[in-house]
Amino acid sequence: MKPELSRKERAEHLYRVITSERFLTKQGLGNEVPFFICPFPAGEGLSIVDDRKDLVTRIAHTGTNVLDLNLYDLALDILSERDILEQVLEAEPESEKAEIKELLQGVLDPQAHLIPKIAEEIDAAPHDVIFLSGVGEVYPYIRSHNVLNNLQSTAKEAPTVLFFPGSYTHALASGASLDLFGQLHDDKYYRAFNILNYEV
Repeated sequence: MKPELSRKERAEHLYRVITSERFLTKQGLGNEVPFFICPFPAGEGLSIVDDRKDLVTRIAHTGTNVLDLNLYDLALDILSERDILEQVLEAEPESEKAEIKELLQGVLDPQAHLIPKIAEEIDAAPHDVIFLSGVGEVYPYIRSHNVLNNLQSTAKEAPTVLFFPGSYTHALASGASLDLFGQLHDDKYYRAFNILNYEV
């Protein structure tokens, strides 16, 4: 197990990996989808936003384009485009949390709505790498493993990095687990690589 990287070390590692030819040409993945998880301590949620923006800018200086997508922003766009956002905001104070969750899960269903929206963004902007963030903000009505499972057919050309507030662990007994906020241990996802362990 590698020691936890400091914020600066993580930023440098990500920059080095993402600008490398090995990463950009998807080498060493053994025909797996080019999905990477960048786990970070949930308490660093605000600083990771700045770090990600700095990273996008630094990477752009090397001639590599990042498509920087935030799941929360995409969810708001979908709700607005479908004229549902105002209704949700009006209903929310009077409704049970379970009702709102069920409504949002339906409207923002990854397969039916979220992935087509991501596909639009992918088609609209030239890019070499995709960043996905906002995982914590859209929990529990959008689950990261559902996004990744449904994204496999859409985002297989460019490497995709999911910024994940929590840990991504592999154990022989239980397989791979996305543990959101370091607390919730129920999202099983096996097909991504931990980018913090990726060597160039």
